[in-house]
Amino acid sequence: MLPQSLWALVASFLFSLPSTRAQSSPFSLSLNTPVTLTGNNFSGSSTPVLFSLPSSSSSNLTISLALCATTSSSSPRVFVSNSGSSQTVPGPSGGADVFEVILGNLGLGNFTLALPAGGATGVLAVYGGQASGSLEIGVSEGTTPPLHAPLADLPFFGDSTANEALLFSPPFLRPAAPAPQPTYPNYTLPPANASFPPPSSQSQNAPNFTLFLAPLSAGLAALPQTACAVRAGVSGSALAAQSAQVLTEQFWMRDAGEGWRREWLVGGLAALTNYSVYAVQDGTRLSGPIYFTTKSASFSCPLVHALPYCPTTAYAAPLPAPPARALAYDASNMPDNLTAPLLGYLTNFTTSLLTAACGRDAYSPLKTCADCQAAYRHWLCSVSLPRCGEFPQTQTTTRGAGAQQQRVLAAAPPPPALQPQASGAPQRNPALGKVVGAPYAALLPCIETCNAVDRACPVFLGFRCPLPDFTANASYGLGFVDSADGDVQGGGVPGAAQDRWGNVFCNAS
Repeated sequence: MLPQSLWALVASFLFSLPSTRAQSSPFSLSLNTPVTLTGNNFSGSSTPVLFSLPSSSSSNLTISLALCATTSSSSPRVFVSNSGSSQTVPGPSGGADVFEVILGNLGLGNFTLALPAGGATGVLAVYGGQASGSLEIGVSEGTTPPLHAPLADLPFFGDSTANEALLFSPPFLRPAAPAPQPTYPNYTLPPANASFPPPSSQSQNAPNFTLFLAPLSAGLAALPQTACAVRAGVSGSALAAQSAQVLTEQFWMRDAGEGWRREWLVGGLAALTNYSVYAVQDGTRLSGPIYFTTKSASFSCPLVHALPYCPTTAYAAPLPAPPARALAYDASNMPDNLTAPLLGYLTNFTTSLLTAACGRDAYSPLKTCADCQAAYRHWLCSVSLPRCGEFPQTQTTTRGAGAQQQRVLAAAPPPPALQPQASGAPQRNPALGKVVGAPYAALLPCIETCNAVDRACPVFLGFRCPLPDFTANASYGLGFVDSADGDVQGGGVPGAAQDRWGNVFCNAS
């Protein structure tokens, strides 16, 4: 039996059915409660498995299907009817009130069924299916998304070391109220050591996210891209049965514009290994995959995260090993010689900014003093806490399941903006002192983090960024997000600071 780990945190909904040939009346489906058919639940003949559809306050029901296992032959076929007649059995022969729910290439299918007037519901019939197959059926009201609808947003990769990684769920809950803006006569901004308020009563309605993680060679991408298939693929794979586990888990808001996420610090990973990452919402809705590669065994920079004054910081930094028993650096154990200057700079900057009549005298039709402070905070954190990186290493292409994804990862992206830091050399942040011990490579901040401050802040502050044509590439990553000359927003290659394949080109955190 596999040990309990991050993959075993969501229960699988398994509906135990008697032999289908002995079925005398339809089984009942309930709203928002998925039912799983496996093995001998399927009919080996033309006799279908019948379900009655639930009643609804809506005029429509959405039928949602998810294939949970790859079958050696044809998948089961599902038909529904909204006929008010109890004698109607929907099937391949069709009819005026009979519709087939088609399973697509991802192993998903959904159909919105109009309910008849008078309180009648309908019937669902499942034909065929193999002993090795598995199908999950869900019903929801037509006013809500299908129960198995994939999420539009992806998980987010923070960073990794040789055996740990920081991962985030898709954003799911925006703040209850927008950040307050300075208004006359109360010209105030958040303090330097500010934190986002907890999700409060909103968290009671927050979806439940579960992390699923496995080596790329486990072949998760070759399975139907459904929550139940990924869950089964991870829990049933010998390649996934390793010591990896969630070390810490918490709500975290990287950016107020995005909303709350769930953050996972994962440990027990293998060095120089490609991983596939999925997040599952409420047991049925899949997000992902994204991919990342762990660093080499010689990589020595520890992870830093959960800093309320630097909420986007979630990466490896050139610091000594965390204090005893600490898994990573966070606000409780960050060295004072780093946090004190950072908070001091932000406090002084805010004091200077508030000499303007923020909220009364608009210096821009687009930006406010609050936008200026937020942009400066982001920039200050990225330059005060350098991000460690590692020059790409040549890896052997994985054979078998997952080989196609490995080839995608092995494609030639632009090289990251890495700058070698020799042992004994001074670092960008004087508070870090000289590089002690093994040398490392610093991933330069994206120039866009600097430009964002320049564009958001009043001219009198005198904040300026280096010019792309002269010295900018000595201290910033250029041409990844915006064009190299800065004239075309989003015109860089690849047009983002990182991609879903685990390539991180410059530090935008």
